[in-house]
Amino acid sequence: MDTPTLNPLTESQIVDAVTAQHDEAVALLSELVSHPSLLGDEAGAQTVMRREFERNGLRVHEFAIDEDKIRHHPGYSPSILPYEGRHNVVGVHQPAGPVRGRSLILNGHIDVVPVGTARMWTSPPFEPRIEGDKLYGRGAADMKAGIVAYTLAFRALQRLGYEPAAPMYLQSVVEEECTGNGALACLVEGYTADAAIIPEPGEGVMSAQMGVMWLTIDVYGVPVHASVAHTGIAAIAFANHLVEALRELERDWNRPALRHACYAGHEHPINFNLGRIAGGEWTSSVPTHCRVDMRLGFYPGRTPAEVREQVEAHLKAAYDAHPQHASLRYEVSYQGFQAQGLVVDTQQPVIQQLLQCHHDIAGAAAPLFASTATTDVRFFHLYGNIPSTCYGPQGADIHGLDEWVSISSLQRVTAVLALFIARWCGLNRLPA
Repeated sequence: MDTPTLNPLTESQIVDAVTAQHDEAVALLSELVSHPSLLGDEAGAQTVMRREFERNGLRVHEFAIDEDKIRHHPGYSPSILPYEGRHNVVGVHQPAGPVRGRSLILNGHIDVVPVGTARMWTSPPFEPRIEGDKLYGRGAADMKAGIVAYTLAFRALQRLGYEPAAPMYLQSVVEEECTGNGALACLVEGYTADAAIIPEPGEGVMSAQMGVMWLTIDVYGVPVHASVAHTGIAAIAFANHLVEALRELERDWNRPALRHACYAGHEHPINFNLGRIAGGEWTSSVPTHCRVDMRLGFYPGRTPAEVREQVEAHLKAAYDAHPQHASLRYEVSYQGFQAQGLVVDTQQPVIQQLLQCHHDIAGAAAPLFASTATTDVRFFHLYGNIPSTCYGPQGADIHGLDEWVSISSLQRVTAVLALFIARWCGLNRLPA
């Protein structure tokens, strides 16, 4: 399809329309942050998104993930919780006027990560707080501000009297932070388009992302009374031994000679994170059992199956080398992310158009960045053959304490997305 040539709106008209929505954007983001949409508790925030999509005049499709539909898909990751009552919400736009442009998916995840120790936050993490240009709260940057940006970008065009001249799908999905199965379910449900953008935080355009794998190691030792602890074999100590063995692999993959080209200049691209450790039964007993949960990053071009094989071989070598291995046992299992990395072709039309829109609104070039995280872009890119990337508002301390997002960046990104919609999808004048 030819690139739409019509765009009757100027950049200043779009910026003015977005500026007029400033208070509305802050109020909506504050409301979303106030809903603690942790894993399994996404319903309240999704109710808000259903309301907002309906306010935009979109047909809303709300559905629970059918695990039987996605279980055998190559992008599936083993789930952690049942999906009953945990819905994706999709706002569907079909032009009332002639279809002249290219279709678009704007996707965002409604789920947020745990807050950690809440008393370490300056203010309660689910009570949004504004200081200057910053709005604080868990999920403010990652990524409720991005959802607000695409929702109000669509609305700004409506208020200017226009609709996108191509189908659009605004997706608010669950479970991006541990599997991505929410976005996968949208793809399997049949949602496809000529391009997709996910407004994850950063105000840059993503050029690559890492593969990510979650794994669990269960270790079983030899328990004895603490008074003769030297005669037992502590499961916790051996778990630490296996974790240190994986640190060797992490250091090896970070060596310059083994780096993927997209990460050649990165300070420390590969990270093996020990996210949780739980073990022991009694202070005066040598522990029988220890469980370790880790998150491993790996380069684009490798499959999860290849990574699992290498990791398991490395763990077995560490086990075999331990002098007491005959009395020890360990098991490796996988839940959560089994996500392959990817490289974005930044010369493709969707990326070039997005870069141009940012430049025209912000007055400067948007940086390209290779992410050491994973995002739901992989489903569009690897399995849907949909050109896609991440571009969203600037924030900081995501997954940390006192997470915040820049309100001015939220406004700027909203204007960029509105301009991108106008140029990519084209515009039809709405009836007076």
